[in-house]
Amino acid sequence: MNQTIGRRSDSAKVRKIAAASMAGTALEYYDFSIYGLAAVLIFPQLFFPEGDSLIGVLASLGTLAVGYLSRPIGAIAFGHFGDKFGRKPVLVLTLVIMGVASTTIGLLPTYASIGIWAPALLVTLRLLQGIAFGGEWGGAILMAFEYAKPTQRGFFASVPQVGPSIGTLAGNAAFLSVTLLPADQFMTWGWRVPFLLSALLVVLGLIVRLKIAESPEFEAVKNEGAEQKLPIRTVLGSHLKPVLLVCGGFLGYGAFSVVALTFLVGYARNQQGVSSTITLIAILATCVIQIPVILLSGQLSDRYGRRALMTFGPLGGVAGVFLLFWTVNTGNTLWVLFGYVVGMGILFTSAYGAQPALFADSFDPSIRYTGMSLGVQLSNVIGSGLMPLAATLLLNGTGNVYSVAGAIAAALLVSMCCLLALVRTAGRLQLVDRRASSPASAGPSPLTTSAG
Repeated sequence: MNQTIGRRSDSAKVRKIAAASMAGTALEYYDFSIYGLAAVLIFPQLFFPEGDSLIGVLASLGTLAVGYLSRPIGAIAFGHFGDKFGRKPVLVLTLVIMGVASTTIGLLPTYASIGIWAPALLVTLRLLQGIAFGGEWGGAILMAFEYAKPTQRGFFASVPQVGPSIGTLAGNAAFLSVTLLPADQFMTWGWRVPFLLSALLVVLGLIVRLKIAESPEFEAVKNEGAEQKLPIRTVLGSHLKPVLLVCGGFLGYGAFSVVALTFLVGYARNQQGVSSTITLIAILATCVIQIPVILLSGQLSDRYGRRALMTFGPLGGVAGVFLLFWTVNTGNTLWVLFGYVVGMGILFTSAYGAQPALFADSFDPSIRYTGMSLGVQLSNVIGSGLMPLAATLLLNGTGNVYSVAGAIAAALLVSMCCLLALVRTAGRLQLVDRRASSPASAGPSPLTTSAG
């Protein structure tokens, strides 16, 4: 009886931790989502009004890229503190920084009011957003991953991965509601409302996060005195290979996501005459579909292993890319909705939920926060940060939107190769851990084993 109660209590605790992690990633992606939409729809006119329209869009997307370029800084800085002092305090701090930066963007005067200071302040706040996000994602995944049983880590690590869909859903819903305002009201004050709502969301997120306990695996590292003096030095010196594989593994996924959520919104409106409202509705429907698909892929990885998911998932993503681009190119409302829901919501997402546990399993607990975060955020610099700019230049240079689809498909094939290599790397690390924890083993502690 007591054992049954204990198991129920542990299970409830893991669910609570996973929910708290998801709340944070949802807020982070809400903030990034509304900024991405504003960068395409609003900021070129309000913050970069001089010059031709292409220059304005490129300048606005440049500020979007800054948020991605700064993420590795956050991964290194917050990864260091997360590996040395604990996951929980870092997650509280990143949440506050992200929320304050987003709320302040909603209060910024425009170029017409303060001139060049407007884009300068916008870039500064975007930089802070990126640094905070660089430390947020890895810690949120690790809290859920490290609390869960080994046989359930795929599923529970996928729960924070639902946060991006929920955050994007909320961000697009907020922007959709203000786009229904008269155009002059939307341009003067309506666009600010989604940013100002961040303040309320931060308070709610803090209430949840302050109630959770520290990760048990970090506590074990601390109790054994296995903390690394300088985690980034250990990562770069002995674990560079899994960092690069994580970077490559996420490359195509970051590229597809940001292009579908930003670039294609502008392309559909400007080139195909599809209302931004229609595209945002399609994205909302996609986010709803993604939630169960992400959770299912995490659960399937626990039950059947990761290799098949990491093979067919990226290939499904390639099919999803061309399906989505084709449907958007038709300019037909129903086809656009179909392309987003099936191409991005199902095909692209089919292995998305299984990735976080794979990334975490590729590193030793003492350097896991730094190594995992650095790999993903380096990928975000290349795949997410630069891809909207590259997509705009590719379209302008070739006149063919399928050149953009081809670039994303190539990135997804690179991701497949890296993910399959990570499956082997994580498998070897788990084998060493099991041997090290065996009573008959005279080997080192699993907390100090190299990921090799």
